[in-house]
Amino acid sequence: MSDTSPQAARTRPRPASAATDADLPAPGVIGIGLAAVLTFALAQGSWQWFATFIGVTLLAVMLAFQRRARWSPDLRSAYLRGLVAYALIVGLCVAIALAPLLQRQAWLFPMPGARSDCKLVGRYQALATEAALGALAGHDGTALAYVRDTQSRKAVDECLSATTTLWLPLYGVGVAVLVGTGAWFRDRGRAREREREADRGRPTGAS
Repeated sequence: MSDTSPQAARTRPRPASAATDADLPAPGVIGIGLAAVLTFALAQGSWQWFATFIGVTLLAVMLAFQRRARWSPDLRSAYLRGLVAYALIVGLCVAIALAPLLQRQAWLFPMPGARSDCKLVGRYQALATEAALGALAGHDGTALAYVRDTQSRKAVDECLSATTTLWLPLYGVGVAVLVGTGAWFRDRGRAREREREADRGRPTGAS
């Protein structure tokens, strides 16, 4: 006689194929934590290379632990909801990782107008610093020149950071579209391959 008590039902192991959507990690939780950390760490100043490290690390975590539900063409399915969240978070990670490069490399962020404007901001800051510390020029001109150049570079970096931040969502959405489309076609191909394997393994004449 089989034991049908509630305790036995709780302790009976579940087959691997019986996994439900509740067993799948929620990418939204990772995304919320990611947004909080990045907002706190990178809200001020220019984009630094540590942002690239954060983006690459979180991207590796996503790729290592993310599992999607079984492929389904239904637009309201758990698979599609998870895929959208997965693609958006990957796009966010990539955008954060690319932010320092966007700020510093003209070939990756081709906006000559914005860069020339930021150079003007840097020149203005250099003049403002020199005017504020002009009385010290006779004491230590080298230190004055160093402070002037440092403040100028800082102003340019912050200007470029603010400009690239405005465009980061576009880069992130572009990556998300590419990742989501590629994952959808890959998952669909795998689902169809499993169906073909199941058909080949089914006995002839089976209903």
